[in-house]
Amino acid sequence: MPGFDYVIIGGGSAGCALAARLSEDPAVSVCLLEAGGPNKELLVRMPAGVGSLIKAKGKHNWGFWTEPEPHLDNRRLWWPRGKGLGGSSSINGMVYTRGHPQDFDEWRQMGLTGWSWSDVLPYFRKLEGHHRGGEHHGADGPLTVSPGESDSPFHDALVDAGVQAGYRSCDNFNGADQEGFGRYDLTIANGQRWSTAAAYLRPVQHRKNLTVITDARTTGIVVAGGRAVAVTYLHGSQPERVEVAGEAILCAGAVQSPQILQLSGIGNAAQLREVGVRPVHDLPGVGENLQDHLDIIMSWHSKGLLTAYSQTKGLGQLRVGLEYLLRGTGLGRQQFLESGAFLCSREGLSRPDVQIHGVLAIMKDHGKTRIKSDGFSLHLCQLRPESRGRITIGSDDPTADPLIYANYLASEVDRRVMRDCVHMGREIAYQAALDPYRGAEYAPGRDIQSDDQIDAWIRANAETIYHPVGTCKMGTDGDPMAVVDEKLRVRGLTGLRVVDASVMPTLVGSNTNAPTIMIAEKAADMIRGVERPAALAA
Repeated sequence: MPGFDYVIIGGGSAGCALAARLSEDPAVSVCLLEAGGPNKELLVRMPAGVGSLIKAKGKHNWGFWTEPEPHLDNRRLWWPRGKGLGGSSSINGMVYTRGHPQDFDEWRQMGLTGWSWSDVLPYFRKLEGHHRGGEHHGADGPLTVSPGESDSPFHDALVDAGVQAGYRSCDNFNGADQEGFGRYDLTIANGQRWSTAAAYLRPVQHRKNLTVITDARTTGIVVAGGRAVAVTYLHGSQPERVEVAGEAILCAGAVQSPQILQLSGIGNAAQLREVGVRPVHDLPGVGENLQDHLDIIMSWHSKGLLTAYSQTKGLGQLRVGLEYLLRGTGLGRQQFLESGAFLCSREGLSRPDVQIHGVLAIMKDHGKTRIKSDGFSLHLCQLRPESRGRITIGSDDPTADPLIYANYLASEVDRRVMRDCVHMGREIAYQAALDPYRGAEYAPGRDIQSDDQIDAWIRANAETIYHPVGTCKMGTDGDPMAVVDEKLRVRGLTGLRVVDASVMPTLVGSNTNAPTIMIAEKAADMIRGVERPAALAA
């Protein structure tokens, strides 16, 4: 295939946004390679389809597994990651949160010029078509951000219970103050999931300078003379190659961006030799610094609530799908997760370290195990874990899954905060505001009381809440484990950048989809030599 000015590897949350922005210039050519398909199916478009998408390996979901986790009873944990255009924004829970301003100021304090809160806020505003408007939000961006549509009393009752437990209320998690209980903003537009494929890519796919190739699994980046010169991929089973005239930009996510670099000979040279890959560029930080939000799910049977179970049992699921397909109405427009909180587990913290997602269903095992009962759940996760893991390849086979060592709960601090989450969850759930709706405790169950029992339950039940980052971290010249610089250029090479959640040096205290899209927006301007979006620079 002839050369392109920009070859983007991965059409996920970052890749779709980046392809749309770079192709705004008709003088440049852009090629987007995506291993999956178009992701136009009803299950993807319908917000209520999230439960099916998250739990099943297949055309929409890579369906990875970690290696046995030593601090979680040696369990292998399910790691869903989006496959196809839109990536994980096509299978996620559609919760829109940006992170705490201190998260980004911390990056600037690490020496990463251009990544403070004041630097990134214009890009959040640029990407948003936000229902709230005002000084904190953008109104005209491609990503529609809307309020939830649920009229269930559960969500207001959860917020009231949080206040009764002594926590604040918060009317905008993306406003001036993140802390407290409130309603989430959602990436849903007129009842449809608004992935980056829908928001950014599909409106511009007609551009003559933009080539989108699906079913194209990248097998490597070709480096010659210290420069990325081509990308190899399998189109179906057929080997193909596309030449890079300007830059190759890796947007394959925190799992597969390091995998592709390692398959290309870019990474820890000694480790690459062990698996039969010839080192091209020794970069020991590739795949290291893995961070993720570990989650526990506390659940209660309910009374007097219509929940996901009662509304979809039997033929209910078919009715929901048909109503959505034929009229675009009904429960298909909802994802059953509209309320939650950002809280501090102890006094003296400068920002919340715990997040809660309230779900109108009893959840277990990512929804793989269907609980035949009405109920509600509280997902509680630690926002800033100390534990670090890694991702590496186990062979030179580009179609093999990488090895994921998440290393959850390696730190005593992490174990303490997760234990605190259980105490906090109970404190909230047993407030008077939830009395009319709360039945018996399903998980962990009232027999789990002591700290030792709680710790054992966490080890046996905790799972990811789908926010891996950090495996191609940004860093300064003095950081030996940095993979990219503050311009997201791979260190020691030219013509190669990484633009996705893997570049985050530390995990933001929120859901990670919005920050990933922000990174792509900012990267597009850096690549084009623009310092700041002029219309939103104030």
